[in-house]
Amino acid sequence: MKRLLIAAALVAATGAIAQSAPADYAEIARLRDLNRGMQAVRPTPDGKHYTVLRDNAVLRYAYAAPQPAEVIFPAMPDDFRLVDYALSPDGKTVLAAEGATPIYRHSYTTRYHLKDADGIRELPTGLAATRDASFSPDGGRIALSSGNDLYLYDLTNDSLTRVTRDGEWNATINGTTDWVYEEEFGYTRAYAFSPDGRKLAFLRFDERRVPLFEMMRYDGTLYNKAFPFKYPKAGEPNSVVTLHLYDLADGSTTRIETGPQTDQYIPRIGWTPDGRLWFYRLNRRQNHFEVVLCEQDGSQRVIYDERSPRYVERADESTVTFLDDGRHFIVREETDAGYMHLYLYDIDRGLVRPITRGPWEVTALAGVRGQQAYYLSTEVSPGQRDLYRIRLDGSGKVRLTEGRAFCSVAPGAGMDYYIQTLSNASSPNRVEVRDHRGRLVRTLEENTELRGELARMKLPEREFFALPTERGDTLRAWMIRPADFDPARRYPVLMTQYSGPGSQQVSDRWSLDWENALPTHGYIVVCVDGRGTGFRGEAFKKLTYGNLGALEVEDQLSAARYLAALPYVDPDRIGIYGWSYGGFMALGCALKGDGLFRMAIAVAPVTSWRYYDSIYTEVYNGLPQDNPAGYDDNSPIRFADRLDDRRTRLLLIHGTADDNVHFQNSMEMARALNRAGKKYDMMVYPDQNHSMQPDDMANVRQKMIDYTLEHL
Repeated sequence: MKRLLIAAALVAATGAIAQSAPADYAEIARLRDLNRGMQAVRPTPDGKHYTVLRDNAVLRYAYAAPQPAEVIFPAMPDDFRLVDYALSPDGKTVLAAEGATPIYRHSYTTRYHLKDADGIRELPTGLAATRDASFSPDGGRIALSSGNDLYLYDLTNDSLTRVTRDGEWNATINGTTDWVYEEEFGYTRAYAFSPDGRKLAFLRFDERRVPLFEMMRYDGTLYNKAFPFKYPKAGEPNSVVTLHLYDLADGSTTRIETGPQTDQYIPRIGWTPDGRLWFYRLNRRQNHFEVVLCEQDGSQRVIYDERSPRYVERADESTVTFLDDGRHFIVREETDAGYMHLYLYDIDRGLVRPITRGPWEVTALAGVRGQQAYYLSTEVSPGQRDLYRIRLDGSGKVRLTEGRAFCSVAPGAGMDYYIQTLSNASSPNRVEVRDHRGRLVRTLEENTELRGELARMKLPEREFFALPTERGDTLRAWMIRPADFDPARRYPVLMTQYSGPGSQQVSDRWSLDWENALPTHGYIVVCVDGRGTGFRGEAFKKLTYGNLGALEVEDQLSAARYLAALPYVDPDRIGIYGWSYGGFMALGCALKGDGLFRMAIAVAPVTSWRYYDSIYTEVYNGLPQDNPAGYDDNSPIRFADRLDDRRTRLLLIHGTADDNVHFQNSMEMARALNRAGKKYDMMVYPDQNHSMQPDDMANVRQKMIDYTLEHL
């Protein structure tokens, strides 16, 4: 009965709309690229202006007045590609990064240029392959990295000081992160100036114990060369990470004690506004997280301690926010209430009070202005992100966004103004300046051209619904149907999903990807967030702990059976697709589905969690030494013989230079399928990374459209 009611509701929501013309990926990509936002927004220290990277130049605008932009770094000749920039603390000097030579997925080397009152010049360091540069708080120096060592460039006398001297590829890294910290903790710059600019704290990574992984490069030469790098797989040795303090006055370096354990993580370092060094400390199992404060006299104390029987949510720069009074800080945590919330702490006395409460999640602390905090949350819906203002005592909560909103915020200095970007599944980005009361100051971008194109093309939109499973759970889902949907017909369905721990695909935000082309060809596309996904509370998210791929596959199979029973779905033409964790899931569903799926596409799939990195895998699955069944029981490799290749067409896609999910995963899957005598298809992209960017992104997506049209 519930299925019939939901089906009827979806049918009733559809009006009589003319079918849009069939689209290919190039058309979808063209529309997606029209969705303009704000790139590299930076607030200026005066709180009245902001800067933005646009058309290869850096522009400064006033928040409050629609005055013409001030060009603070002009567009250079065509071969000069501006990829990032930084402002000096006084806002008078621009440090611009020209070009990017990738190291891994997020890190890159570049050439730096300065623009000040004397004009534009290349930063004359004499160093090759520089990266991760930033100004000191007084603006007199620039810290940067080259060759795994840290340097300081003095702008007052154009001199260069070498801070460290033991940097070596695949051995020692100073001031930037190793591969696994970069990928999983999400940052590359591992140093921080003290507020007075007299000290420089940095992390040192000793990689010598980490096993070496080699990726083959196909560069057109007669003898290919491998690219070797340190990659700690689950259960294998990590880098030994230590914290050091460099004194700019006398050039001395002191090692800072980080505890008796060496097999641990230091996910972030920083300074309080009054000049005390702090660092995060996380044990290898990632179920005990601490914030350690270093006093001026050299003593240390733990000012925040969080433990969980399973795992503590990964700490990042937004986990702890120190307030300007030097006495308090705000923590975002979930283990106390079972939902991610804000808590006010006193550095000396501990917890003061919860700031937010309720069966919903705070997804980010956007800013603090005096005694008021601004935060994004899922209070209206797990799929929305609304901006709220609340006093630090927990009173006076006000919702600042209106209607259906998926909001992101770029705060101004002091939060007098902020820039918010709003969208929902039906509406692309709208970018606005608002004041601290949430009042609209002006609109920066409405994407009028894109809105007109969408109206002209009549692309069908996502419809959200609750999907009941066979075991009685309710999962959040969306569906896109052809614009000329006829409930009397039966349609093929492609299920798209990611399904990883804490992730979310069913969100009310505007997005376009290759799947959006399929409804223009007469296909239905469905996405279901199963157990283990995020923003529905800690208990729901951590159901999959220690057994990755079991409950998630069960939920997608249950969803497929639900869809197969809908009167307008062709039960013999259901397919599933996923990338990365989603590829792992697509394989699991195809192999365990007993012919339920006509087609499956797995891109860059994990095929054994033993092949993946330590930080990600161990936080959700424990160590393989402690939980071998959690690593082996759901590996698709073990179920290769269950592929019903007479019924299910399987496409494996992988890039050979995937430094994240190694090509090894698909090779071992192919070996297992070959030995089981199974037929399948495979596309290999030489020298492409996990995202297939930039060269083959369009090719792989058009390939998936074509494969779906041919085999589903």
